[in-house]
Amino acid sequence: MDFTDSIKRVKESSFTAASLPEETRNRALSAIADALEERREEIFAANGRDLAAAEENSLPGPIVKRLLFDQHKLETCISGIRDLIELEDPLFRVLLKRELDTDLVLTKTTCPIGVIGVIFESRPDALVQIAALCVKSGNCVILKGGSEAGNSNRILFDIIYKAALEAGMPESFAFLIEDRTDIDQLLKCHDYVDLLIPRGSNQFVQYIMDNSKIPVMGHADGICHIYVDAAASIEKAVPVIIDSKTQYAAACNAVETLLVHRDIADVLIPALAEASGSAIKYRGDETCASLISCEHADEKDFSTEYLDYILSIKTVEDIDEAIDHINRYGSHHTDCIITEDRDSADKFLSLVDSAGVYLNCSTRFADGFRYGFGAEVGISTGKIHARGPVGLDGLVTYKYTLRGEGQIVADYAEGRASFKFKDLI
Repeated sequence: MDFTDSIKRVKESSFTAASLPEETRNRALSAIADALEERREEIFAANGRDLAAAEENSLPGPIVKRLLFDQHKLETCISGIRDLIELEDPLFRVLLKRELDTDLVLTKTTCPIGVIGVIFESRPDALVQIAALCVKSGNCVILKGGSEAGNSNRILFDIIYKAALEAGMPESFAFLIEDRTDIDQLLKCHDYVDLLIPRGSNQFVQYIMDNSKIPVMGHADGICHIYVDAAASIEKAVPVIIDSKTQYAAACNAVETLLVHRDIADVLIPALAEASGSAIKYRGDETCASLISCEHADEKDFSTEYLDYILSIKTVEDIDEAIDHINRYGSHHTDCIITEDRDSADKFLSLVDSAGVYLNCSTRFADGFRYGFGAEVGISTGKIHARGPVGLDGLVTYKYTLRGEGQIVADYAEGRASFKFKDLI
């Protein structure tokens, strides 16, 4: 069977998956969680081979950290699946029910998108999260992970596929792509794939958008900011900044640029440098360089997603300059203000054009699991369909059903009948 035929079978299975009752989907999730626990040693062995290859190929530290799939990450995945089972079913929810006329009733109901292709980075746990979310939401899924996680992805897919199949999912509900060259084939399958979610570099995401007719949802960069206002609490600001940068530096929601009001710079910047020690390398403007030891930050730094323990710092005259900088240089992902001034907070939250805008808390909260979505398939910085962490609600759409008793439009167009438009719920 060639590649296109395989994708076509996934599409055919999507019609069955869309009609499965919640009980079947939850049973599949439970079986997946049990199987992951039972076969954990196989998972760790496969991941060990990937880690050894990463070391041999001298992959950067942040990538290796994302690649690691240990007991803690396994437990987190299993816990996430168990939590997902308990979430309300996103399907078959009635959003609107309207009587257009007697015995002519319009209903708007949630349903799966269909076939979702997800191309993701080196995190093997992402494969588990994405597959589980698609099972819960009644979607079929095509998965392509990073080649550096090939062994891990292969065993995880095998476990998930077999467990869910035995629990009642249709035969081709999931498909794993291992050859990078098949991505170009996938991009041509617009008749069979309903949505693509690429997770990678700006250049890669743009390539996907430019070379496929399939709708694309996702984000390219994670250039996140924290603005420390003149009315900020230093005691709040320092730990929030350090957590946003160091808790997981390789994540797309890690802060990359710190904007500091000039009136608080001489207090905040030295306090931050002292508290962070050698954990963060700073690149700053002239004001920053006069206060701490740092490299010079140029225009390029403010457009860079470091994915490393590097933070650029710029002092600003006021909140308006901070907002303008974020809307110009940011990736519309997640940005934060630290302030005790309510008016400044409200202004920032209103005018910053990002999927997530925060007050006095770490940018690392931008995550489907932390939002209670049951993990996420990715984060969308667009404004159509879904925005921010894409969990269950972002994986469903809706359709209209109209039930009648022989009505025809001619009667309404020619005045023999008239609409009532009575909402029933």
